[in-house]
Amino acid sequence: MSNILKAFINIVNNYQQNISTVTNGNNRANNMGEGLEHYIQNIFASTHNMTDETLRLEEFSKIYSYQGNKNNPPDLMLKNSDAIEIKKLESKNSAIALNSSYPKAKLYADSPMITKACKACESWIEKDMLYTIGYTQKTTLKSLWLVYGDCFCADKATYERIKNTISEGINTIPNVEFTETKELGKVKKVDPLGITDLRIRGMWHIDNPNKTFSYIYEYDEKAEFQCIVLLQKEKYYTLPDADKEAIEALNNDKISVKDVKIKNPNNPVQLVDAKLLVFKV
Repeated sequence: MSNILKAFINIVNNYQQNISTVTNGNNRANNMGEGLEHYIQNIFASTHNMTDETLRLEEFSKIYSYQGNKNNPPDLMLKNSDAIEIKKLESKNSAIALNSSYPKAKLYADSPMITKACKACESWIEKDMLYTIGYTQKTTLKSLWLVYGDCFCADKATYERIKNTISEGINTIPNVEFTETKELGKVKKVDPLGITDLRIRGMWHIDNPNKTFSYIYEYDEKAEFQCIVLLQKEKYYTLPDADKEAIEALNNDKISVKDVKIKNPNNPVQLVDAKLLVFKV
């Protein structure tokens, strides 16, 4: 079973900046977003050096239970483990566009925003949400954050309260016909001819980790590449001892592993124990 520590070790041991050359089998990635997705998929599955497409797909089937796309999040789900969302940025400090999906500390199987295939891909109720956020410059991957949702996203009730209040308010507009939707609202037959519909969608954004966690990590402008991993200690202790020992055994002066305290996303005056892993070249 794969996990974030195995992925971090793969990044360190197979350091690669030019993700436009990442291939999926025999086909080169068509764009940087696709290249980043292949890169993330490979580092968790340890398939970065595989050229045989059949073997690669076999490994993927062992590691992942679901693969989505931009319209059907999450992007990946590890079997019996985390859900992974992949975001590509072209500015190191730009906000992260989540579109109609609000920030998630956890992913729940009863969410109306995920597909039937995602719900049925394995037996699960909830998964930890891992955001992988890559900053690219032309064809170069400059930085990569791997940060769990519960480090910076509040409980789902915080976001659903806003979403539901807006939806309920929209539904009180008189003399219009509403239809059931997963979005904030959908109005049918707005005009007298009954030929115009209105879709009302949420467009969620969340601050870049470089800004959110600037009090524990400062982006290094001089580094060619930097990978930052952040997870709560409670999560860190659930990971296999062999993987934690492998991290500690890495003999590389470009790596640092620190105990840090981060703000509780639900109550910022409370601090939460966390682990910060950094690989910087």
